[in-house]
Order: sequence, then C-alpha cells, then structure tokens
Amino acid sequence: MKLPCLCALLCASALSGPLRAADAKPLFNGKNLDGWEIIGDGIWMVMRDGTVLGQRDLTKKYEPKPEINQSWLYTKRDFGEFDLHVEWWTRYGGNSGVSLRDPTRARYAIFGPVADKTKSPSHSGYEIQINNHYKDQYTTGSVYNFDKAQTGFQNDDEWNAFDIEVRDATGIKVKLNGHLVSQFVGAPGRPLKGPIGLQLHDENSVVMFRNIKVKEIRK
Repeated sequence: MKLPCLCALLCASALSGPLRAADAKPLFNGKNLDGWEIIGDGIWMVMRDGTVLGQRDLTKKYEPKPEINQSWLYTKRDFGEFDLHVEWWTRYGGNSGVSLRDPTRARYAIFGPVADKTKSPSHSGYEIQINNHYKDQYTTGSVYNFDKAQTGFQNDDEWNAFDIEVRDATGIKVKLNGHLVSQFVGAPGRPLKGPIGLQLHDENSVVMFRNIKVKEIRK
C-alpha cells in the first residue's frame, strides 16, 4: 500500500482550519477591549493570553431575573454578510450566546426602566445559543427562537468552536465543532446589518472567548 506523503497531510491539515482566507480578521487585538462596548454591569477583560473573560461581581446583589439581568460585549461597528469563527467556554450550568444583527445592542435586556424581554437580542436580531446544561429548550448552536440545534457535538466543560455563516439570501448556518447543527433562512423584517455581541447571561455566568475572527462578504 502506498502511504500518503507526510507533507501533503500536513498541508491538508493546515488548510482545513476555520476562516483561512487572508481577509479573515481578528475582532480583538489581544490586549484590550478597543473597538468593543460593554452593555450592562458585567466585568469583561482581556487576559494575558488574549482570552476574553466575562464574569459578575459576586459581592453584589442582582435582580433575580436572568432575562433582564444580562450583560453583553458588542462590537462598536456593524456587519452585514460575514463568516464568523469564535471559540468559547462556559462552566457547567452556564448560559451564553452570540448576538447577530441586533440594532438595539441589548438595551432592553438590561435591568432598568426600559427592560423588556420581548425585545431582547434574540427578538430584535438573532442569537446563537451557548448552553452547558442550562435549563433551556434551546441547546448549543440553536438559532434562538427559530431553530433548535442538533445535539451530540458539544464538548461539555471544554473549549468549543462556532463557525457561523450570515447571508441575506440564505440566512444563518451554524457549525459546532465542524458539524452543521442549525440553520434558519431569516425572519421577515429582521435587520440585515448590525453588531456582533457576546453574552454574559446572568449573575451566575462565567464565560470565555478566544480566536474570534470575521470574514466580511463584499458585494
């Protein structure tokens, strides 16, 4: 039997990674939160290895309503059609998500006089669910409120990776660790442009994100 060339195997492996195109750009500079804005009272920071950490101040008493006690980290700029790669971790029982095309920037998901869970990011734009055994019908990779993800591809309590495709004509496709788990063509009236957001769901949440890259699709 003829064995495959080691060089060929290595090259194929190198080319199989997410967003390998030259125009895929990191959304974090690896040092600080320049280009991002914090919504709500979550504590967001960039650690020394470039990982983004989101957590809450456990010495503080929070309103016990997770749907209006969220914190988000949003890009300051908007995106239209794009491919997004993001790696994430949350502890057992954790809940998080990735927001797409939400023009409200989660202002209705923050406790206060305008709080309204019917106008949260998953209602105003789209949210891709992150769920590590949190009690919610939408599992990891779901397009929240629209399409429940196939299960069996999540690495519980370890790092996981999303590859998310966002298009005007074909909607949203979500891959979890390389497997297509959810897709949704899009809801009438939803925006075709908006920021990218990372969620800190409630006062018990701890989340980490890394290797966040976006490739914009130019028309």
